[in-house]
This record gives sequence, C-alpha cells and structure tokens, in this order.
Amino acid sequence: MSILSGFLYPPPPSAIITAMTAISSGALVYFGLSEAWGKHLQYSKFWNAGSGPSGEQIRVSSRVGMLLLYTPALAAAAVAFAVPAVVADDRCRLLALALALHFFKRDFEVLFIHQYSGNMILDSVIPITLSYFTGTVCMIYAQYLTQGMPGPKLDLKVAGEVFFLVGITGNFYHHYLLSKLREKGDKTYKIPKGGLFGLVICPHYLFEIIIFIGFCLISQTLYSFLFALGTLWYLMGRSYATRRWYLSKFENFPKQVKALIPYVF
Repeated sequence: MSILSGFLYPPPPSAIITAMTAISSGALVYFGLSEAWGKHLQYSKFWNAGSGPSGEQIRVSSRVGMLLLYTPALAAAAVAFAVPAVVADDRCRLLALALALHFFKRDFEVLFIHQYSGNMILDSVIPITLSYFTGTVCMIYAQYLTQGMPGPKLDLKVAGEVFFLVGITGNFYHHYLLSKLREKGDKTYKIPKGGLFGLVICPHYLFEIIIFIGFCLISQTLYSFLFALGTLWYLMGRSYATRRWYLSKFENFPKQVKALIPYVF
C-alpha cells in the first residue's frame, strides 16, 4: 500500500465505494475464471460454447444486445457533465469525458461497424451492462470524493490521456478489421488478419485494457486501479477462451499467435 500511495489518492471514507470496489473486482475475477474454464457468457462466437440449455431463455438481436451493454454507461458519463462539482474539477471532467468517448465509440461501432451473425441471451447481457454502468458511475463518484484530498505524489493525468488515446484508436482499428472479415450476410468465421492479429488473436482486447489503464492513470483512485486490474483479468480469460476456440475450429490456425500479449500470453 505504501507503493500505491505514491500514485493513488487515499481511499475515500465511503461505504458505497468500498463495497462496490470489492463487488466489481470480485465479479470481474469470477467472470474471467469462468471464461477460462469454459463457462462463457453467451454471445458472439461462444453462443453454443456455454453449458446448459438456452432454448427457453430470452434472446435479443445482437445489435440491440450490444447497445444495451454500452448505452447506460454512456448515459451515466454524459449525465455527469450536468453536475457542477464534476465539471469544475479537472480530473473529474477529464475522466467523465474519456468514459463518454469510450462508450460513444462502442455504440458507434455497434451501429455502423460491427457485423452480426446471431442473437444474444439477455441473461448474458445484464451482468455486462451492470458492470459497465456501475463501473462508470463509481469511477466518477470515487473521483468526485477525492476533491479536497492531497493529490498523489506522481500526477499521471497526461500519461493517462496518452494511454486512452492509444487504446481507443487501436481498439477501433482492430474492430474495423474484424468487421471486414465477412461480407454482408456471411455468417462464417474466419481467422483475422492485419494489424496485431499476426501476433495475438485478441488485439482489440489488448487495446481495451490499455483504455482502462488510461482511465486508471487519469483518475488515480483505488477503485479505478482495481477495476482496471479486474478488466485485465476478465479479458485474459476471454482471450484465452477465444484462442482455444480458434484452435478447435481451424486446423491451420497459426500456433505462434498468442491470446492477448504478443510473445507472452
């Protein structure tokens, strides 16, 4: 904790943030382990990979489901600009702007970039939606509670802006590459190519992690730090499962391509 205190604000005296820090981190770790163990949230290529019947569960179109994932978090970040105390504080304002841009980009991709091949189960949509929404609200609220506290010894706002811009650009670019794999109406899966796909099968996840590191460095709160760690853990599990899926479906999948981190994992 003495090391963390050099670049994090002291934890605020808030039972809500303390509880949500534990809940959010624990949930992301659980879902990351579940993905790695083969118990998937049922969307995308893992639609039929999860255990248990899904015939009687409520389904929504993939486009609607994806909008449900991101729009509440976008709304939460946008509403924060109506709070004078948020707008008046540099870190609060910058964090809310970065969160709003991230989820606006995700909604833009849902509407104009992504190609869809099926439906989503509502039971899988709800926990992800809640995670993004509560994560956004709690990051901004935790930042708001730092007002009047002594700042960290290292001011990492600028580094956070750089990480965020690199992450959001790389994430968008690799989502664009994924969207170009299939022609309209084509529902077959292909091995992605271009960008960092020659090194890892999930570069879009890698850049999403960089985005959340950006949030953490802009914010420098314990909540944003642990949420970024939880996101890293979840996407490690998700990327591991994705690589395993490609290995099972494509005999010619290049074995040197890692899951998430080039040459490492």
